Amino acid sequence: MSSRGTNFLFKWIANNIHETDDTSVAELTEMLFADAKTLGFSRLEIEEDTGSASEAIDDARRYQDAGLVD
Repeated sequence: MSSRGTNFLFKWIANNIHETDDTSVAELTEMLFADAKTLGFSRLEIEEDTGSASEAIDDARRYQDAGLVD
């Protein structure tokens, strides 16, 4: 279990997912893993505790679109 990977994912989402952003979930997921690799995180470390990173990004986008997240 990697709370380090989970923390990275949710901080990355908070800092990189914006309501006005037209970037696709696939592109955002690629950006996430590129940033993660730079900082020494593996995909496994990020997804072992949280599940699919792309689903987490998609969920964050949907919540923002619904006005549920500032």
